[in-house]
Amino acid sequence: MPPTLASLVHHSALKLTVRAGEDKLDVPVRWAHVSELADPVPYMEGGELLLITALKLDAEDPEAMRRYVKRLAGAGVVGLGFAVGVNYDAIPDALVQAARQEGLPLLEVPRRTPFLAISKAVSAAIAADQYRAVTAGFAAQRELTRQALTTGPEGLLAALAVQVDGWAALYDASGAVVAAAPEWAGRRAARLTADVERLRERPAPASSVVAAPDTEDRIELHSLGTGRRPRAALAVGTAAAPGTAERYAVHSAIALLTLTTERSRSLHAAEQRVGAAVLRMLLAGEPDHARAVAGDLYGGLLDAPFRLLVAEAAPRQGTDGDPLDALAEAAESAAARSGEAVLVVPDRERLVVLATDGGAAVAACTAYAGAPEAKADEDALVVGLSAPAGPIAAATAYRQAEQALSVARRRGRVLVEHEHVAAGSVLPLLADDAVRAFADGLLRALRDHDATGRGDLVASLRAWLSRHGQWDAAAADLGVHRHTLRYRMRRVEEILGRSLDDPDVRMELWLSLKATSGE
Repeated sequence: MPPTLASLVHHSALKLTVRAGEDKLDVPVRWAHVSELADPVPYMEGGELLLITALKLDAEDPEAMRRYVKRLAGAGVVGLGFAVGVNYDAIPDALVQAARQEGLPLLEVPRRTPFLAISKAVSAAIAADQYRAVTAGFAAQRELTRQALTTGPEGLLAALAVQVDGWAALYDASGAVVAAAPEWAGRRAARLTADVERLRERPAPASSVVAAPDTEDRIELHSLGTGRRPRAALAVGTAAAPGTAERYAVHSAIALLTLTTERSRSLHAAEQRVGAAVLRMLLAGEPDHARAVAGDLYGGLLDAPFRLLVAEAAPRQGTDGDPLDALAEAAESAAARSGEAVLVVPDRERLVVLATDGGAAVAACTAYAGAPEAKADEDALVVGLSAPAGPIAAATAYRQAEQALSVARRRGRVLVEHEHVAAGSVLPLLADDAVRAFADGLLRALRDHDATGRGDLVASLRAWLSRHGQWDAAAADLGVHRHTLRYRMRRVEEILGRSLDDPDVRMELWLSLKATSGE
């Protein structure tokens, strides 16, 4: 601990005597300073033991001493040392009474004790305290390193909580708590998710001090990782600001967890390369080879029905976030928390995810696609999700995901599932510009004919097709004789150069009418 007034009083070589403030001798002393100025306050920082001989003070004037002592106490001076036998043979009563009134410790310094001896004693005690702190910090570092190597992050957090006499928690890339020590700290750490998210938006290394809701904890948050976007965070909760030894322990934990994070990133990159090979084999119709390559890493994933997700993201100028990276983090974090296997493969401007049907990873992806940040820019993220499939049908599932992705892009949706495409109508797909261009070209000659006022061929064609070629019913809908309708249909055939007896022609004409009518 740092030196205190009490430790100086008990220093046998200094021979100091307490004349006032006996109940405040346990206050730490940051430094010992000599000043004979009538007002030394502008040169004080707080925490000093001020040493004087009253060379320029009227120490016998009660009013002057009250003002002098009051300013010292207000500036944070922790004690006043008065040398007797220099200008005064004893400490004047006016100074003693003023010190007692303000509660400022007043120490009598005998003539044979030079101020330099007091300064040396304070300096030596501060140096010894710093040495103890550094030594304790190195011991903490060794213990944290041992725990990191033998028990992993959980053991490291437990050791750190002991070192700081508080609690510690580790967050993953999504801001969720993955480990905490002691065990009860997990609930407290979970309340800081929003603060962790804000911290992760800043380039590493970053830190902040926050207050936990409903507690008096002082909590430090530190980002972990060396990349532009931190992949994890550490929270340390204490009752007060950490001292030197505790600070060493916190910094050591940050370094060790960052090393773990960076090592995990390297392993993650290797896993992605294996995952890419497994995916290629599945899509090539080689499930047995895929199982052999996957081994224990992805083997369990291939034993149950899975879904394939294909996502694309448009380039985003002037923004820091990559929606594909965020989607990958959401899938991997959810899978890790639930103990699932997940295969995430970046594929140029795409992201392919193979995850257990009904599992946490698929749920996290769909939740992210529905989140406000995914909808903020409609062109930022587009996702297609296949129906449940097995290893043999992986190629089919991939095509389904691509088809759903295409539909999502056409409809301006963030995510479309293949089941919804199959259960819906084909008519919304006619909104494509290429389909409309074809329809306009096919019907243009009929519309030009109608524009001259020589008939209503388009409306007649629509009525006839809607009645499946039934002349009487279609003629009744139009309010004309069936012979008039027959004449109009012959004119349609003549103008288009196509036979209405051909079912393909009737289908193309009907879909063209739908595409251009906005129905």
